[in-house]
Amino acid sequence: MPNAMPAPDPHEKVVKVFDTEQEPEALMVKGLLESAGIDSQIIAADLNQDAFPGLGGVLLLVAEDDAQEAARIIDDYRKSPPVDDETAEISG
Repeated sequence: MPNAMPAPDPHEKVVKVFDTEQEPEALMVKGLLESAGIDSQIIAADLNQDAFPGLGGVLLLVAEDDAQEAARIIDDYRKSPPVDDETAEISG
């Protein structure tokens, strides 16, 4: 049975391209990147809650070679208007 995902290269340099406090948003951006053929990793950025209560979040990392394209995709995502389900038209 072939391995669906190749093992990550431990020597490959990764860079942060996105951070958010909302994990669902990070998962959505990860999906956008993957649909463009860019592999990414999500990591938790939890801070010591005694020193920084309520702070933390999620970071999205990509290979350094993919960072520029990932940044462009994320920028396009940020510029797009939000989808408002309440105003969506239902046809039929």
